[in-house]
Amino acid sequence: MIVDCAIYRDGQRTEGPEDLSDALGEARTAGGFVWIGLHEPTEAEFDHVSREFGLHPLAVEDALKAHQRPKLEVYDDSLFVVLKPVAYEPRSDTVSSGEIMIFLGDSFVVTVRHGEGAPLKAVRHRLEHEPELLGKGPTAVLYAVADATVDHYLDVATELQTDLEGLEAEVFSPDGGGSRNTASRIYDFKRQVLEFRRATGPLAPPMSRLAGTASSGVAVPFVDDRARPFFRDVSDHLTRVNDSVENLDRLVSDILSAHLAQMSVRQNDDMRKISAWAAMAAIPTMLAGIYGMNFEHMPELRWVWSYPALIALMAVLELMVFRLFKRRGWL
Repeated sequence: MIVDCAIYRDGQRTEGPEDLSDALGEARTAGGFVWIGLHEPTEAEFDHVSREFGLHPLAVEDALKAHQRPKLEVYDDSLFVVLKPVAYEPRSDTVSSGEIMIFLGDSFVVTVRHGEGAPLKAVRHRLEHEPELLGKGPTAVLYAVADATVDHYLDVATELQTDLEGLEAEVFSPDGGGSRNTASRIYDFKRQVLEFRRATGPLAPPMSRLAGTASSGVAVPFVDDRARPFFRDVSDHLTRVNDSVENLDRLVSDILSAHLAQMSVRQNDDMRKISAWAAMAAIPTMLAGIYGMNFEHMPELRWVWSYPALIALMAVLELMVFRLFKRRGWL
């Protein structure tokens, strides 16, 4: 469905006509641009928009189906950019991602939103209160959406770092993260970091192209060259985010390895204790087994002090073995 449609001239908003072709023509005549926002449009709804603005069918297919990687594609009559905004729910430790598709062309911007958490409404509101920036044309919209998306990445990275510190403290607590759910929580956290990485990692090359720092050095059409410094700022922030994601992924892997190592050490300690007690139990078992064989001719069978002497021998041997294991830390 079409969420918003407006014409912007010199940074000021005017409501667009119902007919999209009239809106585009009016925007070009007035020296401004038209911005249309859609939310999860149907094929029939988007077909009208794509015909009026001459959008490439491959880009239209991507915008309808969603589930795309962040990317930048150049077509004859438009530029197609895919962004993946993310949201983090601390209570459930869940990272969820949406999608924003941006079509940028001569005097028009078409934004298509899938999922929740996309910053388009806030971006439009911010731009309408900054007429000087909005007056730069469609490039300003692309910059503002990318900037808002990447800035929120930084917030999510900070929240993930905070939760990871709590998980790390739990693993290295005195009980050694003995909960049976600790390993599954670490693994789930790693999956959330991977979901975050899917949104931030592939976005680096498109931002480099928009910033003019890509190896090709070719200017991106429909994007004002004067906006390159702004996109470089967004690219720098994205680099920080990707570095944070790499560090998070490494730390989660290290914490998982440390937890598994702790569990292995704890199991070894338990096995040593069990072995020590089994060894102590073997002494009286052995002596009792020898003197319980019922042979007629055995030493000390008819001695009055045989029984107390055997019990004393057991106690002395048990005490010696106990002290030996205690000194070695097995008990």
